[in-house]
Amino acid sequence: MANANDIRKGMAIKHNGDVSVVLDTQHRTPGNLRAFVQATLRSIKTGKSSNVRFTSTEPVEVVPIERNKLEFSYKDNAGYNFIDPRSYETVTLSEDFVGDARNYLTENLVCDVLFVDGKVATIELPSSVTLKISRSPEGVRGDSANNVQKVAELETGLKINVPLFIKEGELIKVSTADGSYMGRA
Repeated sequence: MANANDIRKGMAIKHNGDVSVVLDTQHRTPGNLRAFVQATLRSIKTGKSSNVRFTSTEPVEVVPIERNKLEFSYKDNAGYNFIDPRSYETVTLSEDFVGDARNYLTENLVCDVLFVDGKVATIELPSSVTLKISRSPEGVRGDSANNVQKVAELETGLKINVPLFIKEGELIKVSTADGSYMGRA
């Protein structure tokens, strides 16, 4: 058993008789009140997220997690298909489960997929990915004031702000944490 202070993002815990993955945690000490831990949990059975408040010394049961590196292969009507490069086993995840990660998935991208009790719990993307610009307006000469940016659409459909000198067809690095432009690839 661990205390609520020990839980971190990516861990799996038992809460209300269900195994849940910790998506986010914040330790708070408001004014003259006792400290508590605010956690966002996603149930493995239902897939629903909820915000839960624990007292900082509350005991929490940690569930072991299996971490596998899977490659994104393709998307079809069934969902997003990942393949295990060691066993060539295919894992299909629904569009709802993949969520915003779909904006960064390209063919052969290696992701960490966490399994709890043989079920997929969550996907962890690399910190940055290389994506191709599919559509971008031309930068107009004279629009070179301080850090002027334009909106560009990437191959995955994500729209981000990029500097004026970036052209259609170029490869750029994008942060998966906030979807921001990091530089040319």
